[in-house]
Amino acid sequence: MTSDAGLFGGIYARGAVAAEVSDHAWLQAMLDVEAALARACAAETLIPGLAAEEIAAACRAEAFDLAQLGRDAADSATPVVALVKALRAAVTEAAREHVHLGATSQDITDTALMLVARRALEPLLDDARAAADAAASLAERHRDTPMIGRTLLQEALPVTFGLRAAGWLTGIDAARRRLRQVRDGELAVQMGGPVGARAPAVAARVAVELGLAEPVMPWQAIRVRPVTLAAALGALDGVLAKIARDVTLLAQQEEGEVQEGGGSERGGSSAMAHKRNPVGAVSVLACTKRTPGLVATVLAAMEQEHERAAGAWQAEWGTYTELLGLTGSATAWARELLENLIVHPDLMQANLAGAPTGDQPIPDGAGELVDRALEAHRR
Repeated sequence: MTSDAGLFGGIYARGAVAAEVSDHAWLQAMLDVEAALARACAAETLIPGLAAEEIAAACRAEAFDLAQLGRDAADSATPVVALVKALRAAVTEAAREHVHLGATSQDITDTALMLVARRALEPLLDDARAAADAAASLAERHRDTPMIGRTLLQEALPVTFGLRAAGWLTGIDAARRRLRQVRDGELAVQMGGPVGARAPAVAARVAVELGLAEPVMPWQAIRVRPVTLAAALGALDGVLAKIARDVTLLAQQEEGEVQEGGGSERGGSSAMAHKRNPVGAVSVLACTKRTPGLVATVLAAMEQEHERAAGAWQAEWGTYTELLGLTGSATAWARELLENLIVHPDLMQANLAGAPTGDQPIPDGAGELVDRALEAHRR
């Protein structure tokens, strides 16, 4: 998935995350693992240092035929077998026997998954932070802007738009905080060897080399770490979906309380020239509607046979590629949406005046809650 990935890439592959989960990014991550493995084995005096450096120097994605590796994966249910063969062919005979020493295909793909996720989370978290900052700006600016609250899609009691935006803010911040915890503590090397019993020294060195966590023991058949990543991504998607749904409802012509920015040409209809559709919010929802099923797939894949799964592990690769890519796209869309959101306090006031409870006071705690949310965000 890249920023121009096909006809629907403009919606599903927005922002910088798409490039970090592309086929090229996956291939480079696998090669980075092979390079780190070679250096770790050399540091443990398992292979010659010169062989390790030769192997590492050959680990450049541009030097490999990605399409052919994909075709060859059909012969072994993993692209790593063909990749190792190609990597051995790319080095001298003296270094060839030291490629992939003691590792399995799962060691490489699992660690590559962690590496891909870590790299993808950097721009994703940047966009999430910017989206939270934009929500904070809306909350502060509209701390005392009155509007009608709505429960069960019916007019309820007066609130403020600042309170609504503060709710968005705290949701993004909570999901962002959890993703940072996953990035910093849960993305770990997997280097267990054929049956998950490899001594931990090599894994420890690979972890340092790649900037990943060192696990207590190999986790190839206990999938808590990748599932924790999926759940954290799903939580952020849920928050972004709530924000986008609020915008679609508040932007309805019957309400007209907010409007998406982005220029007069944006949001046009092919059949009705008068319409300006909330395309940012719609695109967030297009991405986030797909992610719960992906999280469910990852949870279903936790049931694995003995020391290595027959099918469940393999089902994860494309699932995580889509999940990271869609969450990254949703976050990029949400950032743009919140940074350019146009608020219409006059229409909020008019709708409030026409509501059955519009003459009732705004609850005393509304402003204080906005202040608390802003203070927490600044910490």
